[in-house]
Amino acid sequence: MIKILFVCHGNICRSPMSESIFTHMVKERGLANQFQIDSAATSTEEIGNPPHRGTVRKLKEMGIPLVPHRARQITWKDYKHFDYIIGMDTWNIRNLNRMLKGDPEGKVYKLLSFSGSGRDIADPWYTGNFDETYSDVVEGCEGLLDYLKENGKL
Repeated sequence: MIKILFVCHGNICRSPMSESIFTHMVKERGLANQFQIDSAATSTEEIGNPPHRGTVRKLKEMGIPLVPHRARQITWKDYKHFDYIIGMDTWNIRNLNRMLKGDPEGKVYKLLSFSGSGRDIADPWYTGNFDETYSDVVEGCEGLLDYLKENGKL
C-alpha cells in the first residue's frame, strides 16, 4: 500500500483538490486498492472547515468526485504513517520541514517536482484562479503516477 498525504496551507483548496484528483485517477486506472490518500494543512486556520467552494465547483465542473473532507493539521503521527508527504509550494515545504523535524526520512516533496518542474502551485484562495490550480494539480498528479511506475512502486 502506497500512502500519500497532500498538504497545503489551509487544507481547503489545493490539498483536498489534489486528494480528490489523485483518488479519481487511481480509481480510473484500477489501482485504488494500492493507495491510501489523504490531505492536511500546515496551519490551524481552517481546521474543521469543508473544501473551498471554488475547489468544489472546479471538481464538479470536471466530473471529479469530491472526497469527503474536513480540514485538519498535519501531525508527527502522519509523518510516521505516510510514505509521501506532498506540499504545493515552497512555503509549504519550508513549513513541513520545520514541523516534521527536518524530514529525516526524506518523505517531503513538492507536487510539481514529479512533473519535472520546480514551480509552485499558486494558492487559489489568494489568486481566485481555480482553473490554473486544477491544471497544475493534474500535471503534478500525473507526474506522481509516472514516478511511482518508473520506480517500481506500481
